[in-house]
Amino acid sequence: MKLKKTLLLSFLVALFFACEQEPSKVTVSSPEQQNQIEFLLTATGQPAYRVLHNNEVVIDTSTLGFDFQGHPTLSGNFKIINTTTNNKDETWTMPWGEQTEVRNHYNELSVALQEQTTSARKLILHFRAYDDGIAFRYELPAQSGIDSLIVMDEHTQFQLTGDHTCWWIPGDWDIYEHLYTTSKFSEIDATTKRNHPNLGQTYIPQNAVNTPVTMRSSNGLHLSFHEANLTNYAGMTLKVDGDQLQMTSELVGSDRFGFKAKIPLPFRTPWRTIQIADQATDLIDSKLIVNLNEPNKLGDVSWFEPKKYVGIWWEMHLDKSTWDLASGRHGATTENTKRYIDFAAANNIKGVLVEGWNTGWERWIGFEDREGVFDFVTPYEDYDLEEVVRYGKEKGVEIIMHHETSAAPRTYEQQLDTAYSLMNRLGIHSVKTGYVGKIIPKGEYHHGQWMVNHYRKVLEKGAENQVAINAHEPIKATGLRRTYPNAIAREGLRGQEFNAWAQDGGNPPEHLSIVAFTRMLAGPIDFTPGVFDIGLPSKENNQINTTIAHQLALYVVIYSPIQMACDLPEHYENQPAFQFIRDVGVDWEKSVTINGEVGDYVTIARQEKGTDAWFLGSITDENPRTIEVSFDFLPKGKKYQAIVYVDSAEAHYKDNPTSLKIEQMDVDHTSTSTFDLAAGGGLAISLQPIEE
Repeated sequence: MKLKKTLLLSFLVALFFACEQEPSKVTVSSPEQQNQIEFLLTATGQPAYRVLHNNEVVIDTSTLGFDFQGHPTLSGNFKIINTTTNNKDETWTMPWGEQTEVRNHYNELSVALQEQTTSARKLILHFRAYDDGIAFRYELPAQSGIDSLIVMDEHTQFQLTGDHTCWWIPGDWDIYEHLYTTSKFSEIDATTKRNHPNLGQTYIPQNAVNTPVTMRSSNGLHLSFHEANLTNYAGMTLKVDGDQLQMTSELVGSDRFGFKAKIPLPFRTPWRTIQIADQATDLIDSKLIVNLNEPNKLGDVSWFEPKKYVGIWWEMHLDKSTWDLASGRHGATTENTKRYIDFAAANNIKGVLVEGWNTGWERWIGFEDREGVFDFVTPYEDYDLEEVVRYGKEKGVEIIMHHETSAAPRTYEQQLDTAYSLMNRLGIHSVKTGYVGKIIPKGEYHHGQWMVNHYRKVLEKGAENQVAINAHEPIKATGLRRTYPNAIAREGLRGQEFNAWAQDGGNPPEHLSIVAFTRMLAGPIDFTPGVFDIGLPSKENNQINTTIAHQLALYVVIYSPIQMACDLPEHYENQPAFQFIRDVGVDWEKSVTINGEVGDYVTIARQEKGTDAWFLGSITDENPRTIEVSFDFLPKGKKYQAIVYVDSAEAHYKDNPTSLKIEQMDVDHTSTSTFDLAAGGGLAISLQPIEE
């Protein structure tokens, strides 16, 4: 009997210590308990996690791991050696943005793991639970005798719990300029998007999607998958298994080196993120992505001022002029630039972009070897750079520099010092960069590690010279604008120019009501709105598939600290609706998403920073609809004059796109109004306080 008691006591002690050392499950919940992350080890010792929202599983058991070159797979036979928890509740200030103050409030769990093998490799997983979503990242600690690792694959799973409705673009390693497809998850087939006639460079190796990818479950829950703080690593696409309702990370690789990423030890990967929202509008209001980035490293960036701009760009897409000098129709002349400066100065517009100003444009299109084509300091003979900068300053207008690299980043890097020193000397504080074409050196892709590091190098060189970067053909936005506030905007979507030359009829009316809930969740967009000559008479088979009211609303709906009035100055003459573009702000004290559904419509109101003025924008897809607007976002006890720009009863994006009515009314915090939006239409409201 005594022996039995001793054995029982020994068993209970062993069980106690086993439970203490190797808990079967560790959890962390968001501050208001809305979201919960469960970490566990599978029967084979593989790290895994689940995500719950309001106690319902939204991501089922999903495993984690890596394949390395020259080392065993890092995926199983782990034990938990330590867990720690942390929480943070801070408020930080955006130097520019959708709002001034951002709350960063989360609970964190870190799990230290060790392999039960002779190598005893270690892995740390960091999980953060926010009320607007969750995030996790890998930490690979320093290992004895190993200073770096070559990543062949990252195996991060996302196990869905249903066949959700998805809004997606293919996992293209070179470009994001695809139209969004709406389908069930099980119906995603990205391989059908290969060889698109409108895309100059594209590579879709398998059935994968790019992020952010947004989904809606059958019970109306919204999920958006992305990544944050992409640093010294390859961009992540998500490989789709429609039968298993599962996504797995698929990093953009390098054909030149034959791997996905080479990382130093210790190393932390980017955050893998899931924004979780009970309604679609909450996705737009989420600040999960920027919160997961490090604080501002640059300090005072007041040398960059958010602004509206015009420029020598749209006229090339309309075939009025060209980028190159040899054509005899060169757009970037001193005389033409001064014309744009005069127009900007007269219309509360503070910037002028000039494309085609520098030598090399005759030789870049169609040439395989584009190294050394562009000179980023030498203007064409009909463009006096120093004079247009002087003239602009005299008029209170800043020149925005343009650097088209032709996807030859090594040539660009060789000239970074001289090109950015020139901008610094001239007092030019922003540049639009471009990377059209297949990346040279061959075997690299726009979204691979090598290019991720190139884009960062440009940001850092810009910061040294007080220059902000608006990148086109970029790597995705992942919230780095918090750390490097000179990362002001980027393209990273199918832009306005597709309306002028795409062979498929341009962007459909639903395009931007999808973008607001997908691409815009990643960060600011340089979409170039403001076309008034909707019919594009110089482009026989093209037109803008929106009304003018829709174009006005984009200045509020699609966020950017730089907003272009992209049409030609002459197309704005004697147009009463242009007053909204003159008035609308670009930098915001706060933003409120009023209503919306992905791909259907969206309404957003924003308060201009430093004033009591508010602006509202609403857009719809190809379906006309009635929008109800509550003005309860306005401060209590204050009256506003609302100048309303809305589609007329006869408006239609195809048949009557320029039909618009402008009305005035007084509103306050208690007011509610309904507005009729035409097919492809919109609503723009300027709200100015009434002084009593």
